[in-house]
Amino acid sequence: MIRLFEQHYIRRYKELDGMWDFSPEGKEACYQMPVPGCWEQHPDFYTYRGRGIYSKKIYVEDTSAVRLEFKGVSHTADVYFDGEHVAHHYNAFTPFSTVIKRVKKGEHEIKVLVDNSFGEHSALHLPNDYYTYGGITRPVSMERISDIYIKNIHFTPYMEDGIWAGQLEATLHNCSDEAAKVRLESTLNGHKMILDDIEVLGETEVTVSIKQQFPNVTAWSNQNPKLYELNTILYRNEEPTDDLIERVGFRTVKVEGKKIQVNGEAVFLKGFNRHEDYAVVGCAIPLQLMVQDMDIMQDMGVNALRTCHYPNDERFLDLCDERGILVWEENHARGLVLEDMLNPNFDKQCEDCIREMIENHYNHPSIIIWGILNECASETEEGREKYKRQYEQIKELDVSRPTTSATCRHLTDICLDLPDIVSFNMYSGWYKDVPVKETNDEEIEWIKASGGEGKPIIVSELGAAAIYGYRDRSRCKWSEERQSDIIEENLMVYMNDENISGVFIWQFADCRVTEEGEWFTTRARCHNNKGVVDEYRRPKMAYDVVKKLFEAHR
Repeated sequence: MIRLFEQHYIRRYKELDGMWDFSPEGKEACYQMPVPGCWEQHPDFYTYRGRGIYSKKIYVEDTSAVRLEFKGVSHTADVYFDGEHVAHHYNAFTPFSTVIKRVKKGEHEIKVLVDNSFGEHSALHLPNDYYTYGGITRPVSMERISDIYIKNIHFTPYMEDGIWAGQLEATLHNCSDEAAKVRLESTLNGHKMILDDIEVLGETEVTVSIKQQFPNVTAWSNQNPKLYELNTILYRNEEPTDDLIERVGFRTVKVEGKKIQVNGEAVFLKGFNRHEDYAVVGCAIPLQLMVQDMDIMQDMGVNALRTCHYPNDERFLDLCDERGILVWEENHARGLVLEDMLNPNFDKQCEDCIREMIENHYNHPSIIIWGILNECASETEEGREKYKRQYEQIKELDVSRPTTSATCRHLTDICLDLPDIVSFNMYSGWYKDVPVKETNDEEIEWIKASGGEGKPIIVSELGAAAIYGYRDRSRCKWSEERQSDIIEENLMVYMNDENISGVFIWQFADCRVTEEGEWFTTRARCHNNKGVVDEYRRPKMAYDVVKKLFEAHR
């Protein structure tokens, strides 16, 4: 399943999920691997790091252009169609597509060379506090498209004289050599938006836009997540030749002083940091387990989620849209020191990740914050230039959402003036036995004096580790009792501080970490054990503490 709703009635498409042939590079052995899936699911590849080749035969019913879309390949992909190289992509967490022109009727072969190795070629995937899996980890689809097709649609809602309105931007791609004129007709809640005589030159793209008021629509909110289908049809010579359906919601996000406002009302964010990781499937999480995660988090009273530390599977974002969960989505970069950020591939790989994240996830009303560069070198002048460049890129792509980044450079960060919202990660009581309130007061005063005065503040990470099932009446570290105590003390301080606009517990579920590097030395079981549920989603004692405090805070 690509999305939780139908996106096409005219465009012909087929999901390519299922069993693909797989072989590690340089070896003759051939396996059958599920797609989506991580190759670590197979007994021969529990810790395999390197390159492997996936292949699958497809059948094309009529000669036409074919568009292949990959929602996620970890972490580098080279795609071949009938032996011809047609696409290269880096980053496990953003989708990519490629168009093959004039594909003849009949059988064809897709091959994907996948690489999850570390090295200079990979500035963002490196040994870290979460695992870099290998494989085609998110869904794949094949579409048969007309010469001119709808590449994407962005819908931006806003209020105009007390009435909901929206701006539609549609990008059309012409993959033929000949120019043509087309017409677009979009329908939303019975209202039509029509763009006539759009000329698209050969081998080019064009973006067109239109604004429209939508009286009598219902706003999307955390309490009432009302969604509408935006159905856009492309006509050529008065014949419908392509379509694209997006799902949108009417809501605005603004920063007003020290508050984050959704539809003009201040919100306090209560949520989790959540990795895409599950004990038996790795990062290739099927819909059933996504729904389970959502059910568990909502049972604890969350209204928000941070997609640490990368863009999430779009099906999970669809769930957030449907259930009214407020999302902070961020690009892929975590815990990088300046040396890492000076990797010659860093700027380009971050730029691509941000662009692909925003272009593909723009229409989700649940996403209210764009984030970047978790715990990176924000205390350095060179790092500041990179933070500044990435914030500017986001604003060039989307001015409708505020920005932030989570810092752990306490009392040394020189970038707090750059984002719309200041966020900090603080583990009082875990790494250091320090008073939570005293430490928080010091942090808040420093933020105000260092560029954050008058801005909303979010505690983006707090928490402690516990091994599931380990109980100790002395409440020693690594016990479930100690984790519960620390989380409770932290939440009691942060959720009652008028300077703070939200809290995100680290983390929802235990996740696997890499054995390469140094992370495993402080991570028992080679897992980050700070989840309030374990990797199988079994609840620890902290579950009930979080549920009590989140439900009591209105």
